[in-house]
This record gives sequence, C-alpha cells and structure tokens, in this order.
Amino acid sequence: MIEFPYRRICVVGTTGSGKSTLAGELARRLHVPHVELDAIHWEPGWKESDREITRARVREITHTNAWVIDGNYGFLRDILWPRAEALVWLDYPLPIIFWQLWQRTWKRVREKELLWGTNTERLGSQFFSKDSLFLWALKTHGRHRKNYTSFPTLPEYAHLKVYQFKSPRETQEWLRSLSLGA
Repeated sequence: MIEFPYRRICVVGTTGSGKSTLAGELARRLHVPHVELDAIHWEPGWKESDREITRARVREITHTNAWVIDGNYGFLRDILWPRAEALVWLDYPLPIIFWQLWQRTWKRVREKELLWGTNTERLGSQFFSKDSLFLWALKTHGRHRKNYTSFPTLPEYAHLKVYQFKSPRETQEWLRSLSLGA
C-alpha cells in the first residue's frame, strides 16, 4: 500500500475523463467533502454564475482543512492550487474521453438526470450545437495537456504533489494501492 497523506486535493482533466467520479471516491475514502466546481458554477437553466460569486464560494470552501475538488476553471486556479496539497491529473487520450463522455451523456439523457439543480443534458445539444461537450473536449484537450504539464512547474505551485494518469486502468490501480488511513 502507498501512503497518501494529502487532505486538500484538486482533480483535473478534460471533460468526460472521470474527474467527478474519481474525486467523489477519493473524498469518500478520505472522509472529506467532495466539491464539484460545476455545481458551484452552473445555475438553473445552464446559466453561468457571476465569476466573483463563484470565486467567493470557492474561497470559503478552500479555507477548510480538507476537501477534494474537481474541475478545470482557470479563473479559480489562483485560489485552489496554492491551498491544494496534491493535483490528480486524468490525462487520457481523446478516444477514451469520447467513449466515457458518450456513456455518461447517454446515461444522463436516458435517466433525465438532474445536474446542479434543474439542469439536464439533451442528446441533440451534445452533438448538434456549439455547446456540445464533445466539441468542448476536442477544443480543450490540447490546452489542458499544455497547461497541466507546465503550470505545476511554476514556483507558486512547486509544493503540489502531482499524480498524472494516462488511462482509467492506471488510475484504478493507483486508487486500489492507496493507504488512506482514518
């Protein structure tokens, strides 16, 4: 077993990579709160909350001693990363992300799953609109790779322990290997 002493963790990766699932599992095992940045950012009707309101909410959360937060909001990095102890990066290839995104989207549409209040996904908007998560994944995948490779090397983030995983199997093996303590 690998000792995992961290209590403030950011989970990042392209949409559909499994950030929320992994963050939820880590939080459950660590007995700490799990926070989805999407839940803080998205208001009913898919309206984005005011950035300053979102930043204030995140500041309040990160001033506690333990949390697992997932999401890629660049305008929150200056709040999150200095307080985080570990960064878990799901750096999966696009075909894996698209497959996982398809499975998640299909399930959410079929079950009419409520997301962050009153929001639901619709199949048409995922394939035939500018708001498609598949299009978003395609647009942001390369940027995430560049950013999450370079940002942790900056002096202000040198304290972060970075875990980078290239496949869901690698992530699951790591998760199974952890000794998370009480």
